Amino acid sequence: MAAAIYLSGFTPLMAQANAAGPYLAARQADLSGDFAKVVEYGTRALVENPDRADVLEGLVVSHTALGEVDKALPYAHRLASINPDNQLAGLVLLGDALASEKWAEAIALLESGISVAGVVDQMITAWANLGQGQMSQALEVFDALSQDPNSRSFAQFQKALALAHVGDFEGAASILGGDQGALQLNRGGILAYAQVLSQLDRHADALELLKANASPLVDPEVDDIIARLEAGEVLPFTGITSPNDGVAELFFAVAESRSVDSDPTIALIFSRLAEHLNPKNATATLLSARLLEQLERHDLAVEAYGRVPKDSLLYQEAALGRTDVLRRSEKFDEAIEELSALADAYPETLRFRVALGDTLMQLDRFKEARAAYDQAIAEFSEDLPGQWATYFQRAIALSKLDEWPAAEADFRKALELSPDEPNVLNYLGYTYVERQENLDEALDMIERAVAARPDSGYIVDSLGWVFFRLGRYDEAVEQMERAVELIPVDPILNDHLGDTYWAVGRQREAEFQWSRALSFVTDDTDLEEMNPDRVRRKLEVGLDVVLEEEGAPPLNAAE
Repeated sequence: MAAAIYLSGFTPLMAQANAAGPYLAARQADLSGDFAKVVEYGTRALVENPDRADVLEGLVVSHTALGEVDKALPYAHRLASINPDNQLAGLVLLGDALASEKWAEAIALLESGISVAGVVDQMITAWANLGQGQMSQALEVFDALSQDPNSRSFAQFQKALALAHVGDFEGAASILGGDQGALQLNRGGILAYAQVLSQLDRHADALELLKANASPLVDPEVDDIIARLEAGEVLPFTGITSPNDGVAELFFAVAESRSVDSDPTIALIFSRLAEHLNPKNATATLLSARLLEQLERHDLAVEAYGRVPKDSLLYQEAALGRTDVLRRSEKFDEAIEELSALADAYPETLRFRVALGDTLMQLDRFKEARAAYDQAIAEFSEDLPGQWATYFQRAIALSKLDEWPAAEADFRKALELSPDEPNVLNYLGYTYVERQENLDEALDMIERAVAARPDSGYIVDSLGWVFFRLGRYDEAVEQMERAVELIPVDPILNDHLGDTYWAVGRQREAEFQWSRALSFVTDDTDLEEMNPDRVRRKLEVGLDVVLEEEGAPPLNAAE
């Protein structure tokens, strides 16, 4: 089963002519990525044929993807007995052997041909050696892998974690500090290094490390560590508390790398095994949740985010992820309720207030959104480039509320913080065009936006529209045609193209575009931007008459 799995030796689910109903239902569920349905129907399909390898494999994948490794084990054992070379079954059995600290069994599985990846297999062996109390053998493996430039950094980092785990913080610091070659540390590596430095009473160095690598976003865990260091507290080393944690880091690294260039289901298998090895690893839980988002299993993603406990320093990030999934699942009331509670509970975390504003904007509740942004901006203690988005969103809300001077000030503030941000340049430039103000500046803004985003149909449309407003109709046609090529079914863009065709005398083509525009109107169309009644009137009497009826200036080509 598991159409998304393509590890070596994995067998995809193939329908057979005599398949029973549950089998076909399981296959359909597999194709749609519905892990729960695969479990439901696959279990029933096994009643008729308990040795069906494709069904067994589908159940192993689905239970593991659901975070139910324990439930996947019986099927993995059965699958391995039928097909000893099945890599998926072996991978799950390997993960469970490691989680159970059955080191010899884990090594035997690797030696039998079960493989995650060549280098990773050797590192797993090293951690299993450490679990057996054979530190010297583990170090030999890490040192051997360090000779290969392709695996050197990864092997050195793993070695540093192993040294720190057994209390050799000097050795770990030497590696993490780059004494044996520079390492590119991710967030987890930086935190582990800070703990190592703290154990060596090098608090100033740990603080310098954390502040030099600070994220522009709020990071409660890092903030907590900095506060503890500044208070003189010695941080315990929690990067690795057992050999299993080291293996969990390996599975997490594989999951993270696979999430970029592979089917998310493959990455999800590894992240779930990382969780199985270290259930307290909130980072792996967050990755599983994000992968479930990619797979559009929003209900499972919400559940995964919800499993990060409130006492975890990653709880706020998980809560933000959960509300984002609720919002994208159009469960707006739940998202708003949770974000409001979070914003009140964590007033220092402005992202909750901003996310609340963003959610309200989706519902066109501009007055409430503006209030949320007001509260967030009031807490800005200094100007930072990343704040442009909050000013930009408030500016949109203000413009929708017809508070143009305040909106314009926020647009300008957003550009002050991020002068080349194409979204702001385009929105403000287009608004100037619609208001027929500052047209030369609007043209400059939109041309800069197009230069940054030449394949954005909406931004290209803005450039065409400013040319239209300036009476440069031939140039407007060129840009509008390009915009419609980029987004063929947008009603506003097709309406604009119709107007530009009319302006250059191509009346039949204009009427065709207006008719197309009407055919593309949906419930999501902004009827302030594209009024269907106005388009119908243009089809009846032409654009010139409509402009005259509206008291608008007539079409007038620029000299």
